[in-house]
Amino acid sequence: MPPDPAVSATRTALRRVLSSPEAESYRSVPWVVACSGGADSLALAAAAAHEARHFGTEVRGLVVDHGLQVGSAAVAERAVEQLTAIGCSAQVLAVEVDGPGGPEAAARRARYAALRAERPAGSPVLLGHTLDDQAETVLLGLGRGSGARSIAGMPAVDPPWVRPLLGVRRETTEAACRALGLDPWSDPHNVDPKFTRVRLRTEVLPLLEEVLQGGVAESLARTARQLRDDADALDAAAAEVLRRARTPEGLDVLALRDFPAAVRRRALRDWLFAEGVGELSDAHLRAADALVANWRGQGGPALPGDFVLRRAHGRLRVETAGRKPPNG
Repeated sequence: MPPDPAVSATRTALRRVLSSPEAESYRSVPWVVACSGGADSLALAAAAAHEARHFGTEVRGLVVDHGLQVGSAAVAERAVEQLTAIGCSAQVLAVEVDGPGGPEAAARRARYAALRAERPAGSPVLLGHTLDDQAETVLLGLGRGSGARSIAGMPAVDPPWVRPLLGVRRETTEAACRALGLDPWSDPHNVDPKFTRVRLRTEVLPLLEEVLQGGVAESLARTARQLRDDADALDAAAAEVLRRARTPEGLDVLALRDFPAAVRRRALRDWLFAEGVGELSDAHLRAADALVANWRGQGGPALPGDFVLRRAHGRLRVETAGRKPPNG
């Protein structure tokens, strides 16, 4: 008997991504599946256990217990049981969730750090993000004005993270679990309206689907793919410009000036990150770009981390706030 169509869809999606040139190094090493016990990650784990036999590798399930809900340890152990039943080795990773940005951001940091630390060297970590998650990510980027890279959504391969199900709907992973006799956990946080993503999922996207007569999630995911191609091309161009503009004395303004703004700003962003400046906003980048393309002797902008960007003698330099060399 052929497998259920939903099961076939998850297996095909996984096979396609892991057969791509970007994932070539992952075909013969152990695969790690990050599994919450929900439908998306359970369906992905089942697909991985099936496909691993064809690739000649093994699958290890990692279940992160954030300890944020009563009974979370039991949920994690149930996920381990189901992973073991479908042919994966599995273990629970208990983490402490704290730090800035609210519980969602803190939990994400703790989860990704634990997964990165526990995966075997060279192994990918398979994540169960679906097309629906991608659509929500694009909407968040649009609403926050975060720029093209944010609206481009999540990449399928972003070492060590691999997201094979970005073209698969959440309803398909749920159907795959039913067909395989798996019992996914329903996270109560996924229906709690205090979380922005929940309101996008339950209020905003359904309204858009109604107003635009369907197909909105697929269209948002398609937009992400198109923008990712564009953003990758611009980033590659910016990397080459940055290579030419670097000097021991700082960044050569003349080597940057005549390139399009989209390329200049990407080059400036990557350079500033490399200089230790983090949390850059669009306003920071535009002020930095003005020192290149629209300089009238003005001073440079203050940057996060108690840095300041200065132009002197045709070079841009990142310095600690307080130093004031002559402009030129």
